[in-house]
Amino acid sequence: MFALVDVNNMYVSCERVFRPSLIGRPVVVLSNNDGACIARSNEAKDLGVRMAQPWFEVRHLERSAGLIALSANFELYGDMSSRMMSLAAAYAPLQEIYSIDECFLDFDGMPGDRVAVGCDLRAKVLRWTGLPTSVGFGATKTLAKLANHVAKTADRKPSSYPHALAQVCDLGQLPAPALEAVMQATEVGNVWGIGHKTTARLNQGGIHSVLDLVRADATILRRQFSVVIEKTILELRGTPCMEVNDAPAANQQIMCSRSFGSPVTELPELVEVVSQFASQVARKLREQGCVAGAVQVFITTSSYRQQDRHHAPSATLPLPHPSADTRVLVSAAVRALRSIYRPGFNYVKAGVMLVDLQSPGQVQDTLDLFGADEPGPPPAQGRTGLMSAMDALNERFGRQAVTVASATRKDGPSAHASRQERRSPRYTTRLEEIVTVRA
Repeated sequence: MFALVDVNNMYVSCERVFRPSLIGRPVVVLSNNDGACIARSNEAKDLGVRMAQPWFEVRHLERSAGLIALSANFELYGDMSSRMMSLAAAYAPLQEIYSIDECFLDFDGMPGDRVAVGCDLRAKVLRWTGLPTSVGFGATKTLAKLANHVAKTADRKPSSYPHALAQVCDLGQLPAPALEAVMQATEVGNVWGIGHKTTARLNQGGIHSVLDLVRADATILRRQFSVVIEKTILELRGTPCMEVNDAPAANQQIMCSRSFGSPVTELPELVEVVSQFASQVARKLREQGCVAGAVQVFITTSSYRQQDRHHAPSATLPLPHPSADTRVLVSAAVRALRSIYRPGFNYVKAGVMLVDLQSPGQVQDTLDLFGADEPGPPPAQGRTGLMSAMDALNERFGRQAVTVASATRKDGPSAHASRQERRSPRYTTRLEEIVTVRA
């Protein structure tokens, strides 16, 4: 038996913990440069604000409906997530952190009333962190996800499901007729792993509800779609195809991308930004214990600036030898950038992605008689003494304490510095921003 614990409207809920005046009011959290809505309170959803909707399209709701917009405060959200995850981990022997606001718990073989356990977990997280959660139990991870959706929806819209399923829902305790009624009332697009395009194709084939999908021929759908949908059907029928993984597999790609505070036209500014992004992904690569075989770089203009010419090139540069050395990766990223940059365009976003990730032990050393010598470590060495020293210094004195020269700027803020004009204090991680209470 699995449980999925999910914080309701995570980013907005974190803001409300320290600003209770936001409770009951429409709130959205904006992306890095206050460009789009990446989180919405239920009240904001009721106003029609869509996920990822550009802020300028809904800004008028500030005046007409009292909509409140806040800049993203990821440092706060990450710390609050760690606190919630540590509390949830105490309730089961295995935990898989699925995202910043979700985790799976494995209750296999554990006795007791699961609904009571879920209520206790929810109450403890709320009491100790102030974060409201929903808990869903199911015989498989897909059913646990579905149960969580039911628990959250029944709490927000009581007419959708029986009120007894709100906040904590255990599909494993429902009799067959009640379970079928829940599945019949749930659209197939709400199933974990069923995207918009797949939903449209399933609807065309007469599959509209979760119950329709459960009763469908899995073999036929596998031929029409893929083995993934066959596993989804099996999971919905109660046959586990996925286990809780308390040691998730290493990432196959590592990317850092961000929009700029204002358009960038000059190559030196783009070199600085790309160098910073390459340095960040290099650090993550070493933390994962891998080396990269290629570096991909992209830059793009804005599709919303109709007066600008559009340009969105990308380039992938294979490395002569897989590496995790910041100097090698930054050098490759800058070379890729120079190959795609064109003057006269207003670039608003850039990104660096490391691909072809391998463990150092998988790398076979090769001899390149005609290639230029690359700076840094031997080819298959994923973490040199210099990189270890740099990581240690950055861990102690701050992320940008030691970096490559091309990633630094002496005259003003970085080109990609986020505006974050509406960011709240980082209450839990910065002593100088801690809450002050006057009595």
